Amino acid sequence: MNRHRRRLAAVAVALAALGGLLVQTAGSASASVPSTPSGWTLVWSDDFDGPAGTLPSSDNWIIDTGHSYPGGPSDWGTGEIQRYTDSTANLSLDGSGNLRITPLRSSSGEWTSARIETRRADFKPADGRILRIESRLQMPNVTGEAALGYWPAFWALGSPYRGNYWNWPAIGEFDIMENVNGLNSVWGVLHCGVNPGGPCDETNGLSASRACPGSTCQAAFHTYRFEWDRSVSPNQLRWYVDGQLFHSLSQSGFDATTWNNMTGHAGYFLLLNVAMGGAFPNALGGQTPTAATEPGHPMVVDYVAVWQSGDGGTDPTDPTDPPGEVDARSTIEAENYTAQSGTIVETTTDTGGGQNVGAIGNGDWLRYDGVNFGSTPATQFKARVASGAAAGVSGLVQVRLDSPSKPPIGDFAIANTGGWQSWRTVPANISGVTGTHTVYLTFSSGQPADFVNVNWFTFSTS
Repeated sequence: MNRHRRRLAAVAVALAALGGLLVQTAGSASASVPSTPSGWTLVWSDDFDGPAGTLPSSDNWIIDTGHSYPGGPSDWGTGEIQRYTDSTANLSLDGSGNLRITPLRSSSGEWTSARIETRRADFKPADGRILRIESRLQMPNVTGEAALGYWPAFWALGSPYRGNYWNWPAIGEFDIMENVNGLNSVWGVLHCGVNPGGPCDETNGLSASRACPGSTCQAAFHTYRFEWDRSVSPNQLRWYVDGQLFHSLSQSGFDATTWNNMTGHAGYFLLLNVAMGGAFPNALGGQTPTAATEPGHPMVVDYVAVWQSGDGGTDPTDPTDPPGEVDARSTIEAENYTAQSGTIVETTTDTGGGQNVGAIGNGDWLRYDGVNFGSTPATQFKARVASGAAAGVSGLVQVRLDSPSKPPIGDFAIANTGGWQSWRTVPANISGVTGTHTVYLTFSSGQPADFVNVNWFTFSTS
C-alpha cells in the first residue's frame, strides 16, 4: 500500500549494480511450485495454471480496482496515477502457467494496470516456526527512459488494514520485491510504527537493495523470498533474492508496542501489482511516467507460495533433521494450528485459561501438521467445545487426514451448550489411525451462522 519515497542514496546503489552485470537470456518462463523441502509444509500456493486470457482464481485472489480502496487514501496512498482494472488486457493468465500484469496507456493518455491480493489474510508463523513467502517472477522487461514510472511489487500487508485503510503503517508492511524505473535492483522494505518518522523512518521504511544475481532483474525470472522467523529469540525478518540474503531485521531493534502492533494480529495478506508513477519512482527518476515511457511491458509471475517450518530446530537443508511432530495423544491446543480458514483466536475462560479458536462456521477449517499417532491405532477423538449458537443452528465437527477434501474419519454434532464459553468435552469414534498425518478439523453446517468454538482436542485408543 503505502510504499512511499525511498532515500535518494539508493540511486547510487541501484546504478552501481546496474553497471556491473551483463544481460542474459531469461530462464524457463514457467515452472511448478517447488517441492516442499524436508522439514517444511506447504501452507498455500498458486502456480497460475489455466487457460490463456482468463483471470486468476477468484478462490485465491481479490482484484482491486480504481484509484483507491472505498474510503481509503486517494491514489492508493502513494501518488501512483494508474487506474486498476479487472480487464484481461491488464490482468490474465498466459496459458503457460504464468500470470501477467500489464500496464497500458489509452489513446487519451490514461494509464491502466492491475493489482491483486490474496483472500487469505492469516499468513503468520506459529510460535517457534518460520514462515517463508516466495514468488518466482520476471519484472517488466523494460529499461532506460522507456521504463520511467514502472513500479512492480510483491508484498504483504497486515490483516487489520482490510476495512480500516487508515491504520498504516502500524499494522505492518513487508515489501518482498519492489523495483522502479527499470533499474537492475530489488528493494526489500519494512514499514511499521507511525508516519512520519518512528522506528521505521516513515515514509521511507527500513530498506536494503541489491542487483539481481546473474541476469538482470528485467531480463530473467528470479525468486524473491521473505522469511518471518519465530524459531529464534529475538525474532528475525529476512529478505532474499535467488536464495541470497540481502536484508535482515531483528525484533531487538523495535520497541514492544511497535513489534506487537505489526506481528500480534491474525497475519498478513499478499499482493502483486504494477503501479505507474508515484512517490518511489518519482524520487529516483523525476516526475514519472513521461512521454517516453512505453506501455505494454508485463510483470510475469510464475508462482506464489507460502511454507512453514516444522519446528524451531529444523534445518530444511538437512535430511537427517526431521520436522517437529505432535503426539496425537497429547492435548493439542486448537490455537496451535499450522493453518486455518475463517476462524479467529480469542481468550478463553475455560479451565487453565489461554486461548480458544472461535467464530467457526460452515466451511471453516483448522490444519495441524505432523500429528504422530504411533503404531497402536487411535480409535477415539475428543474435543473441548462450546457453542452460543441460536436455536436451530448446529453443525458437525469432523476429523480428516492429509486433505480437507478426503472423507471424515469421524465426527460429532454440536449445538448450543449454554454460551460461547460454556465448555464441554465431546467424544467421537474414529477409524483406527496409525503413523504421522496432517490432521484437519473441518466444520459443516446447514446454516451460515457460526456454531462452535474449540479449545483443545486429543486422540486415544478408547
